Amino acid sequence: MAEELKKLVEVEAPPPPPPVEPSKPVVQEKAVVPPPDDTKALAVVEKAPESEPKKISGGSHDRDIALAEVGKEKRLSFIKAWEESEKTKAENKAQKKLSAVAAWENSKKAALEAKLRKTEEQLEKKKAGYAEKMKNKIALIHKDAEEKKAMVEARRGEEFLKAEEMAAKYRATGQTPKKLLWCF
Repeated sequence: MAEELKKLVEVEAPPPPPPVEPSKPVVQEKAVVPPPDDTKALAVVEKAPESEPKKISGGSHDRDIALAEVGKEKRLSFIKAWEESEKTKAENKAQKKLSAVAAWENSKKAALEAKLRKTEEQLEKKKAGYAEKMKNKIALIHKDAEEKKAMVEARRGEEFLKAEEMAAKYRATGQTPKKLLWCF
C-alpha cells in the first residue's frame, strides 16, 4: 500500500491501459496529464500499482499467490474491522463518561440551588421574625410614650388645680405669694 501513487486526473476517465504481454517485464506507465484548465474540475485519484501479471506456466504457483493475496486482504479487513470496533468502543466509553460528568454536574447544581433556596427561606423567616419584633418594640414604645404623655398631662392638670387653689387662697387671705417668678 505504501507504493500507491496519487495523481491528479481530469474527471473524465482516461482510456484503459493497453494489455500487457506476459513475456515482457511490466513497466508502470505514468499518465501524462495536460496542464489544468480552469473550466474542467480536477479530482484526486489514488491509483494502486498493478500487481505482476500471473504467469500461465505455473498453476499451483498462481494459486498460492492468489491465496496469499486473499489471506492478506482478509487480514487487512480484519484489522480494519478491529480498528473500527476499538474506535467505537473508545467513543462510547467517552460518551458514557461525559454523560456521567454532566449528570454529576447537574446533581451538584441542583443540590446547591436547593440549599440556596432553603437558606433564603430561613433568612426570610428570620427577617419576618425580626420585623415582627421591631413592630412589637415600636408598639411598646408608643404605648410607653402615651402613658408618659398622660402622666405629664395629669401632672399639669394637678399643678393648674394647685395653682388655682393657691391663687384663691391668696385672694381670700389677701397675702402675696412668697415666691415670685419674674420670668417675662
